[in-house]
Amino acid sequence: MTQVRPGAAASASLWERDEEVTAVLRAVETLCADQSSRGGLLMFQGEAGLGKTALLAETRRIAEERGCTVWSARGGEILRSVPFNVVRQLLQPALISLMPEEAREYLGDWYGIAGPALGIADPGDRHADPQGVCDGLVAAVSRLAGREWPLVLLIDDAHWADEETLRWLAAFAGRLKELSVLVVVTRRPGEVDGAGAVLLDQVAAAAGVRTLTTLSPEATAGLTRSALGPHADAAFCREVWAVTGGNPYETVELLAKVRDSELPPVEARAGELRELNRSARGGGLVARLEELGIDATRFAWAAAILGTGISVDLVARLATMSREDALRCAELLRGARILTAPDPATAPAGDELEFVHPLIATAVYDSIPDALRTAMHGIAAQVVADSGLGAAAASRHLLQVHPDDDEELVEQLRQAAREHLAVGAPDAARRCLERALLEPPPPELRAHVLYELGCATLLTAPATTIEHLHMALSMPGLDGDTRVDAVWRLSQALLHNNQLHEAVRTVEAEAARHEPGPTRLRLHAVQYMWEGLHAGEAVSPDRSERLAALAANCTGRDNSERALLILRGFDAMTRGENAEEVVELCDRALVNGRLAPGLGWTDTEWGIELLLMLASAYAYCDRLDRAEALYNEGLRAYERAGWSGGHLALAHAYVGLGHRRRGRLKEAEASLRESLRLAERVGRGLPLYWTATCNLVDTLLARGHVEEAWEVAERYEFAPPYPATIVIPDPRSVRGRLLLATGRTEEGVSELEAAEKAAAVRGHHNPVMVPWAADLARALAGEDPARAASLAADVRRQAERFGTDTAIGEALRCAAALETGRRAVRLAAQAVAYLEASPCQYEHAAARVEYGIASRSAAELDRGLALARSCGADGLAARARQVLESVRG
Repeated sequence: MTQVRPGAAASASLWERDEEVTAVLRAVETLCADQSSRGGLLMFQGEAGLGKTALLAETRRIAEERGCTVWSARGGEILRSVPFNVVRQLLQPALISLMPEEAREYLGDWYGIAGPALGIADPGDRHADPQGVCDGLVAAVSRLAGREWPLVLLIDDAHWADEETLRWLAAFAGRLKELSVLVVVTRRPGEVDGAGAVLLDQVAAAAGVRTLTTLSPEATAGLTRSALGPHADAAFCREVWAVTGGNPYETVELLAKVRDSELPPVEARAGELRELNRSARGGGLVARLEELGIDATRFAWAAAILGTGISVDLVARLATMSREDALRCAELLRGARILTAPDPATAPAGDELEFVHPLIATAVYDSIPDALRTAMHGIAAQVVADSGLGAAAASRHLLQVHPDDDEELVEQLRQAAREHLAVGAPDAARRCLERALLEPPPPELRAHVLYELGCATLLTAPATTIEHLHMALSMPGLDGDTRVDAVWRLSQALLHNNQLHEAVRTVEAEAARHEPGPTRLRLHAVQYMWEGLHAGEAVSPDRSERLAALAANCTGRDNSERALLILRGFDAMTRGENAEEVVELCDRALVNGRLAPGLGWTDTEWGIELLLMLASAYAYCDRLDRAEALYNEGLRAYERAGWSGGHLALAHAYVGLGHRRRGRLKEAEASLRESLRLAERVGRGLPLYWTATCNLVDTLLARGHVEEAWEVAERYEFAPPYPATIVIPDPRSVRGRLLLATGRTEEGVSELEAAEKAAAVRGHHNPVMVPWAADLARALAGEDPARAASLAADVRRQAERFGTDTAIGEALRCAAALETGRRAVRLAAQAVAYLEASPCQYEHAAARVEYGIASRSAAELDRGLALARSCGADGLAARARQVLESVRG
């Protein structure tokens, strides 16, 4: 049992907390041992009043005694709707203390991304990517940790933290092994649900939760005698424990009431403890507040409505009283242990007061009559807005106001939603717009509010977006470019919700409403883009012919025409048409060799899909320099903009694809693993997840790491059923190759035959992008040589039609593998000649090794071995080395 401590009222919650305090001591000592020491994460869990806040206070004392920098924050029950509230409390004071140029220096590229969320920088013009903002906050703390070492972060009442803070905390918890930071978190169990509960559970899993228990009768007796004197008899102490249930906070409050009432701590007076306890909590607390007078009650109510940023001036305005009266009330409430002055080291800027305990704040807030509470929130919104804090800060109050057909309130909520989106808080924006619909908005604005709501939920809830945008488009109000943009976003949401056919029909129907011109052309381009991404049966059998006819008249004079040229070039590439013509189409879509304004990677009018089609058309036409320039430009653009979600995952995947095509297999593997890490955060089953997994498996097979490729396929569910959108390269072909490599020949042949049927239905005849035929021919060479030869002949015919050195060289490699003797040597030599001119160095290395084996040439094997090593193709290098030793022997 913890022994009696000085100042028992202040430290009551530390009684019987030896294990918890010891854990804190060890964690702080580990942190302070060395600047390169690993960080730590502690979480204390317990019901209200069990001493979580006191443990954090003790942590602060221990840490500061050892020279640590300590930052702290606390969640608030009525503040959960305020995005970034808790993380702002945590970081904002330290960042504001820096000069603006210092803050920019420490945060670097993350300043413009995380700065608006932290309230230290103005937001940009675009909607911020929530995942990018989260990553920016992680980076901000990581960089500040190096400056402030040893750094301790304290977060109290995390169950009441906003979802944006919890998302950052869950991400940051995963980085603590790399950082010298100690994070200590407290929470109540069962106070949060939904996404917040999942995030908080992730933090708990990383920390290992320590659950606080109530005080024993012995500890309660020691605390009672420490507070009231050693003469408190045993029966009285036992009744204190029975009345409070051993809850430290309630025990301290009850003992304070005993002192105030001068109740003797003897058995004969123990029966009065229950009545005293009732006056110290719940309804008793409210009665005690009312005893202080109507002005003090109004002041306390106003403070509870504000919740944070409780200054005498703001409370006075909200409670409609003079500053002198407000100061008098504040002093009364301090004396009654309802309000207190916050610790200057932990209080946010502008805070002059805070509630002594969250239980008191909740009791006061709940005591406000419902109608009055609603009215006070409305006044608070105006007070906050008039103070220059902005519509977003006022929005949490507006959300509590009853609908009243107020057009001005609708506009305030729309403005608040725009501010929330600008800092990366789409859930907060959604709440504002949903509330605006309840007001309701005027009929002529309702479609616009629904459209804005659809835009706010596009990244987080495609199904909800579809509902809102369908409704917006079904009513009058959306016209011109806004309506077309709504149709575009609706089609995007349908695509992401695996409703591709409906996405196509939606755009097609809208196009029919317009006369021939730029708008109609743009809608046709979107229609063809979604059809081009479909991996199943073609939406219409003559799609390619219609697209070719439409693109034939395009000169690239605007972005709609440029989009159609890109789509035509990509379609021609997948169908295996002449590569030079494909490149010519793609070149016409550029302006002086660069992307046109409005078609950049972060421009939202067209989306990432179109640019990936452009770059991939170049990649498979042996124009890897142009493809890689585009892939890397996209990656840099997303990193600069702080887009850390699906866009960045796809960018890394396609950079990896560029490395794989070039033959830089180690670099390809690194990029693809990073892509898969990011894709995991976005969600499994999405097209970007398949792209990362498929390319990683393909790269590992090229490296000769077959077991690792199989393990990746198993772990990330790289198996049928395949997604509705196309994946590059063809996943059936890659999985078939994987099955053959692992000795599952029958399954591999079946998978490659399925790839054959899927490619025939879609008209995909590019033998490099959909390479099933060459692998199937090799697999059938022994048991069905006639079919194998037929397949090899088809591959060569398609390769010559396509016309790239890589396609023809790969076709000759396949043909050589089916032959023996001088014919095999001749075909292998021809394959080397073509692939030497190709930019694909891995395929060149493989052709060299195969030619060396067929010709028994040590010189060719030496060259093949050197190329394989430079590519990182370990399996190919091992094979070349083995045969080379045999030839030389």
